Amino acid sequence: MLAHSERPSSITTGATGGNVSGGAGSGPVHTNRLASEQSPYLLQHAHNPVDWYPWGEEAFARARAEDKPIFLSVGYATCHWCHVMERESFEDVEVAELLNRDFIAVKVDREERPDVDRVYMSYVQAVTGSGGWPMSVWLTPELEPFYGGTYYPPKDRFMGGMMAQPGFGTVLRRIASLWRTQRADLRLKATTTLAQLTEALQPGQQADASPASPESAAVSPSAGFTPSLAAAVVDACALDIARRYDAEYGGFGGAPKFPRPSEVNLMLRAQARQAELGDPLGAKRLRGMALHSLGAMAGGGMYDVLGGGFHRYSVDELWHVPHFEKMLYDNPQLAATYTAAFQLTGERRYAQVVRGVLDYLLRDLASPQGGLYSAEDADSADPHSFEGTQQHQQHQQAAATERREGAFYVWDYAQVNAVLGPELGPLFCLAYGIREEGNCDRSERSDPHGEFEGKNVPYGAMTAVEAATCLGLPYAGDAVEAERRLASAREALHAVRAARPRPPLDDKIVTAWNGMALGAFALASRALAAEQVVERLFPSEGRPASAYLEAARRVAAFVRTHLWDGAAGGGAGRLRRSFCKGPSAVPGFADDYAAMVAGLLDLYECGGGREWLEWAMELQAVQDELFWDEQSGGYYSTPDPSSEDADRSIRIRIKDDYDGAEPAASSQAAANLLRLADLAPQRTAHGGAAAAALPYADAAERTLSAFARRLTQAPLAVPQLCCAAHLFSKRPLRQVIVAGRSGSADTGALLDAVHGPWCPDKVVLVLDPTDPRDMRFWSAHNSAAHDMVAAHFAKRPQGAGVAATVFICQNFTCQAPTTDPAKVRELLGRPQVPPTTAQVKHFDTML
Repeated sequence: MLAHSERPSSITTGATGGNVSGGAGSGPVHTNRLASEQSPYLLQHAHNPVDWYPWGEEAFARARAEDKPIFLSVGYATCHWCHVMERESFEDVEVAELLNRDFIAVKVDREERPDVDRVYMSYVQAVTGSGGWPMSVWLTPELEPFYGGTYYPPKDRFMGGMMAQPGFGTVLRRIASLWRTQRADLRLKATTTLAQLTEALQPGQQADASPASPESAAVSPSAGFTPSLAAAVVDACALDIARRYDAEYGGFGGAPKFPRPSEVNLMLRAQARQAELGDPLGAKRLRGMALHSLGAMAGGGMYDVLGGGFHRYSVDELWHVPHFEKMLYDNPQLAATYTAAFQLTGERRYAQVVRGVLDYLLRDLASPQGGLYSAEDADSADPHSFEGTQQHQQHQQAAATERREGAFYVWDYAQVNAVLGPELGPLFCLAYGIREEGNCDRSERSDPHGEFEGKNVPYGAMTAVEAATCLGLPYAGDAVEAERRLASAREALHAVRAARPRPPLDDKIVTAWNGMALGAFALASRALAAEQVVERLFPSEGRPASAYLEAARRVAAFVRTHLWDGAAGGGAGRLRRSFCKGPSAVPGFADDYAAMVAGLLDLYECGGGREWLEWAMELQAVQDELFWDEQSGGYYSTPDPSSEDADRSIRIRIKDDYDGAEPAASSQAAANLLRLADLAPQRTAHGGAAAAALPYADAAERTLSAFARRLTQAPLAVPQLCCAAHLFSKRPLRQVIVAGRSGSADTGALLDAVHGPWCPDKVVLVLDPTDPRDMRFWSAHNSAAHDMVAAHFAKRPQGAGVAATVFICQNFTCQAPTTDPAKVRELLGRPQVPPTTAQVKHFDTML
């Protein structure tokens, strides 16, 4: 396998036009300002003939000085259609002349600058009804949009003698003409449009809004967000998701199918609620939908059976033929959801998917310093006509000009059998649906343009033992041995595949996505300890579960070392958005803070160490300082425009209310606050932030209240926020205290037991009664937990050792402490008992 340093970086693999030199050994013909940037996406365009600027004052000042409109192009390094538009238009000298003459051209990496992307994507969606990347927007010098779209072809497209889509050059000439002749009208239109967009996107007083249902009548500044409303929101969201369920192929909605872990997360919580309400059939129905969908996603070609990890989405309804890019933000979320499925069912197949995803991250996306890279491209050089020939090396060198989507991943029937031989070849082909004529014709949606004719995308057609039985192989009756043989076939094909020209790597390390990843690693490190048998079944490496805890620590340490400036913000500290050659100049956004806090809480609760809880509390305080909405609650994506942390070029301050490929910052933060409220309710201020004085529980309730209208009218838009509402409805949460020496075997065994069952309504406190610093911390932040642990261990005989002990408390009542992991699993496997009326009243009084 190629080392990261030998792999093609996305900065060198854009289509070549402007990069091609005039002769052998000479430099590029064109170089623009993007050559000084760190973003792999911007560097892809550094040698275009377009006079690109990065987003910033230099470009804006020139636009104002020359009174020219700005052409804003937004994309990302592994975006297929971004590559296409670059090759067709941005490397075309004539197009570049139009852009350079009449516009100030600005290029933005949406992953580095999600704030810019959010504002102008909202505009494009509002005026066109859809959005996507590459995004193309024309702005006044004051950064007000007046025209926009996504991909534009190089030439005009006609249908039936009528223009169906104007070419990019046509659009540029028309806008330039309008700017010369109708400039005042365009400016007025842009100003009006921005004002209307601002009004639509700036959150109103949702808590004051007219309720959408009788339940939501409880939502008001005085009444707050109630547990009964929270429970109703969970049920409503599950009902909406269930309506979209594909009973035949799994998933929710039609093709193209995106894995949306937050939907499954919500369905798992909703089924638990139905079971607790005494509706086992309703619970079984929702649970079946969720697990069927997870099985279908993992059994389709969207999951990479040879290398592990999930591709971005499936183009067909079968979860078979994917869009082949692999993104860091998808895979940790999916790993966490499959971990929940394993905890819930104990079925090994879910654990194998978790291992396949996490081992892929460690194998292919881990940087030497410990952080995780952003993505692998969908496109790569097509190796299929060159494998095994002297032309192969030449073809690798020509990768930049001959890339095709999925070329790295698809297989010819003959290739598979040539690699695997007469026994394993047929076994693999049967198990993974490999056919001589190719298998990408299973749906009319799978390959509408015939790009994969004769090619195969492996998918789970039958089990290893079923394939062995069909072939009459000697191990047909031995499921374990059949799976081992199939795993050896996967590994052999993976080795051959690794020698192909690899998809380019986006080696940008994004803070939010690393927060998601460290949480997934931490959760798996404890949940997978319940596996009865662990062996290497490639792409699973067969690591001990504890190895994932170390991976989580490495990721957290990377972010703290390279992306956290503890001296910034007057000593409060600040995160940076990303790291490439060094930390980006772009500051962290609300989702960076929220994802890091969530991951650090998981790491702490899984025994990673108190230092990570303390940092999570510190990050939460900074998030509150920078992004908290004092008026309505919840979190904006960007800082207060009047603060020193704000970027004045961001014309609209948006509060996200959609859980899409990534959960919104407020959705993550609401759950974080609820967990912190029961972990460390005695909050102390960090950095003097005013919002830090607000108790965690109050901030959580105000966040949910801020989105009450969204939750009651369109819960399907915010399934992860609905998961936070479920957590809110379960308060007081089960408080599980693991008291024992840090790093000892008995403490580790109890932590494994605590995280063995699926129990989303708990918080886990890990205390070391032999560590005075630990006990002082808990005395300050959760005196009740501290006092109970201290009293318990004070009773032990003089000189007796410290046996790790678990205390499980619910509804202000604690079970007898236990040192038995089996007892812990049994207790946490029980449904949470609803509190009595008296307990609820007592809890409300405490709040």
